[in-house]
Amino acid sequence: MVAKRIIPCLDVHEGETVKGVNFVNLRVMGDPVEMGRMYSQQGADELVYLDISATIQGRGTFLSLVRRVADTLNIPFTVGGGISTADDASRLLDSGADKISLNSAALKDPTLIEKVAARYGSQFVVVAIDAKLLDNSWRVMRNGGRLSAHRELFEWAKEAQSRGAGEILFTSMDHDGTKMGFAVDTLAKLCNQLSIPVIASGGAGNSEHFSELFKKSGADAALAASVFHEGTIPIPTLKRYLESCGVPVRIIN
Repeated sequence: MVAKRIIPCLDVHEGETVKGVNFVNLRVMGDPVEMGRMYSQQGADELVYLDISATIQGRGTFLSLVRRVADTLNIPFTVGGGISTADDASRLLDSGADKISLNSAALKDPTLIEKVAARYGSQFVVVAIDAKLLDNSWRVMRNGGRLSAHRELFEWAKEAQSRGAGEILFTSMDHDGTKMGFAVDTLAKLCNQLSIPVIASGGAGNSEHFSELFKKSGADAALAASVFHEGTIPIPTLKRYLESCGVPVRIIN
């Protein structure tokens, strides 16, 4: 059985790791380079670095920071933020990223997914989807969750898959930072409709939330930030708990 992945997320704003609630009220959590090194040593399966101010401010992701973070890691490393062309993706991969994450730019031009996948392969392409529940429909948001993309979660995820996405990273904006649990029912529906891996994000508050996610949704990975950044759930402790619950995980001896 394929091991479930635990993925810390570094939301980076102006060079510092930050975390908020429902995408607002950001707090500084630490240095992304040192935090990346720590998570790698703790046994994280992958790391995600999202420059959350890049799209908003219209600039590319800081390549120098990507290089510094990548130099500390021995695990796969995904980078997103400010990627609007295949050449942007190329620069990030050349700087040490193992995968790139597309969000707002792919919503604006869905062919970007095809262009990057055609050049590098689907395994390099993660399409991140931020969505919130409005009038009983999961509506996709863009530009850091600030603007409506006028798309629906499930149809957009299926289109992204058909265009060459290798993974979908779904963040429930309603659950983000609340520590009340993942959007398990929605994730189960999403996983059932897709044939590519789904990474769940938004709502992790305790180890039981991770177990519930993996047992009930079919998600391939869980991404979290504050519970790891604050030390609420050490990754080795979480993995031992998941293993005791019968969830397959990679354990560092």
